[in-house]
Amino acid sequence: MNWKLFSLIILIMSLVGKFSHGQVARSEPVTFMSYNIRYLNNSDGLDVWSNRKATVIEEIDRRDIVGVQECVGQQLDDIRSGTNNHQWYGVGRDDGQLKGEMTAIGWRKEKFEPLDRGTFWLSESPSIVGSRGWDAALPRIASWMRFRLKDGDHEFLFVNIHFDHRGVEARANSGKLLRTWISENHQEIPVVLVGDFNAGLEDRPLKNLLDESTESTRLLMDARSKSQVPDTGPQSTWNGFSEVVGERRIDHILYAGDLEVLDFKTLDPRTPAGRFASDHLPIEARIRF
Repeated sequence: MNWKLFSLIILIMSLVGKFSHGQVARSEPVTFMSYNIRYLNNSDGLDVWSNRKATVIEEIDRRDIVGVQECVGQQLDDIRSGTNNHQWYGVGRDDGQLKGEMTAIGWRKEKFEPLDRGTFWLSESPSIVGSRGWDAALPRIASWMRFRLKDGDHEFLFVNIHFDHRGVEARANSGKLLRTWISENHQEIPVVLVGDFNAGLEDRPLKNLLDESTESTRLLMDARSKSQVPDTGPQSTWNGFSEVVGERRIDHILYAGDLEVLDFKTLDPRTPAGRFASDHLPIEARIRF
C-alpha cells in the first residue's frame, strides 16, 4: 500500500468534514442571554437588589455570554464576584466610566478570546460621552465586544443596548443608528445584538433594525422567530415586580450572519421568597456558528 497516498486521502477527508462550500465547520452551541436586572433602587421594598442578587447571579452564571441592562457599579461588582468563570466589561452612561447605568457584557473566559471593545452613545453625537439623543429622557448607550470563539476560531460581534423608555423618536433613531453602525464597521462577521429595546417587533425601532427592504445595510433577524424550537415561556418580558404583562415583549436577541438558532427561551427566575428576580424576564438563545 502507498502509505503517503493513504495519509493524503485521510487528510482530505478530515478537511471535508471541517469545510463545506468554503465555510468553517459548525461550532459547539453558544448560549446568549439578555437580562434587564433592574437598577439598584433602595425604594424597591421587598424587591431591593439585596433580596434578588443571588438569583440574578445564578441565572447569569449559567450562560456563555450575557448582556445586562440597568446595571450600576455596585451591581457589576456583585455580579463579577459571583461569576468566577466570567470576565466583564461595562462603563457608565453618564461619564463613560462608573457613573450611571451600564449595558455590561460578561463572557465565559475559557470559551472566548476578546479582541476589541467599546461603547458609543445612542444620539446624534455617538462619540460624545454622556450625550442624550433626540427626545430621550436619559443618555443611552451601546456597549460592544468583538470575540474569537476558541472552539473553531470563529470571530463575531456582540452588542448590548438599552433604548430610551420615553423618547419615541430616540428609540426609532437608535434603531437606525445601530443598523448603520453595524453595517459600516462589522460587515464581514456574524453579529448578535441583545438588549431592552422598550419596543415590540411591530414598532418602529425594531422595524428599522429588521426591515428586509433596506438593501444597503446588513440584514438583522429576530432569534426567537428563527428558532428551531419554539419558545414555550411567557409571551412577555415585562412583569413590573407584580405580574407578567401579556404581549409586552420588549427585550430581544437579534442576529446577522451565518448563524443557526437552535432554541430560544423566555425565562422566569424567582427568588427563594417566590418573587420575580427583576422587573424584566431574561431571555436566552442557543446559537451555533
